[in-house]
Amino acid sequence: MSDAGPPLPQRRIALVDLLDRLLAGGVVITGDLTLRIADVDLVRIDLRALVSSIDARVPAPWEETGA
Repeated sequence: MSDAGPPLPQRRIALVDLLDRLLAGGVVITGDLTLRIADVDLVRIDLRALVSSIDARVPAPWEETGA
């Protein structure tokens, strides 16, 4: 018999709220992909991306052009 204690209460969160929380703090995505045949590396792709929201308090990293 297990002595794990009472179960944790279930929390439901909407996908929109989850995305809002993630983007408010920022998300870093990293990955490596290597295409190899017979122990010879043919293609290597390194991915590093930062996904974050911006607003008036945090300026965009690119220059704004007047339209």
